[in-house]
Amino acid sequence: MDLQLTGKVAMVTGGTKGIGRAVVESLLAEGARVAFCARTGVEEAEAELGPDAAGTALDVADGAALAAWVAATKERFGSVDVVVANVSALAIGSGEDNWRAGFEVDLMHTVRLCEAALPHLLESKGAIVAVSSVSGREIDFAKDAYGTMKAAIVHYVAGLAHEHAAAGVRANSVSPGNTYFPGGVWAGIEGGNPELFSTAMGLNPTGRMASPEEIAYAVTMLASPRASFITGTNLVVDGALTRGVQL
Repeated sequence: MDLQLTGKVAMVTGGTKGIGRAVVESLLAEGARVAFCARTGVEEAEAELGPDAAGTALDVADGAALAAWVAATKERFGSVDVVVANVSALAIGSGEDNWRAGFEVDLMHTVRLCEAALPHLLESKGAIVAVSSVSGREIDFAKDAYGTMKAAIVHYVAGLAHEHAAAGVRANSVSPGNTYFPGGVWAGIEGGNPELFSTAMGLNPTGRMASPEEIAYAVTMLASPRASFITGTNLVVDGALTRGVQL
C-alpha cells in the first residue's frame, strides 16, 4: 500500500538511535524527506541515512534551538508535513531532578515542537505523532516522573487533535511497551539489573520485547495521509503487555 508520504517533509526528534532512528528510516523508505535532531551521533547518522535525511545537533530542552530548527527545516525543504516528538529524558524515579528533566524534555519539548511547527502544519494539513509510553496509562516501576509526563503527553496531543481537526491537522500519540535495542534502556537494565529485566520479560505475553522497527511502523502509519480520519487517539503498541481496556 502506498502510504502517500513520497515528497512529504517530516521532522523527528531523537533520530539517531532506537525508536527515533527506526522512525527516520521508515519515513525515508516511504519516500519522505526527513529532518532529524539529537544531541549526539548526528553526523554519523546523516552519512548513513543518505541525501534525503538532514541532521541537526541540538538539545530539545533548549526551546529557542528547537524553534530555530523548525524554522530552518521549513526554509530548507519548503514545507513541514509531519512532526514526530520522540525524545525522552528517561527520568525514572521520584527525585526532583527527575521531575524537572521529565517536564523539560518529555513534555515541554513536545509542546514547544508542536507550537513551533503548527503554523506550517496548518498550511500543509499535516500530522503530529508523539511517542508516549505504556507507563503513562498504568502504574508500573516508572510511575513517578516518567509515567506522569508520558500521560501528560497523551492528554496534550488529544487536545491538539480536537483544537485543530477542523483545519485538517491530525494529532495522535503512540504508547510503546518495552522496546529493546543495543544501547537502549532495557539493554542497560539487562546488564545492570538482571532481576528487573527478568521480571519485565515475564510480564510480556509474547515472551519478548518490541523492536524499534515495530514501534516505527505504528508511527509511520499514523503519519500517513492514509490515516486521514484517525486523530486524537493513543495507539498502544505493547504486545498485550498492559491489561487495561481502552473504551
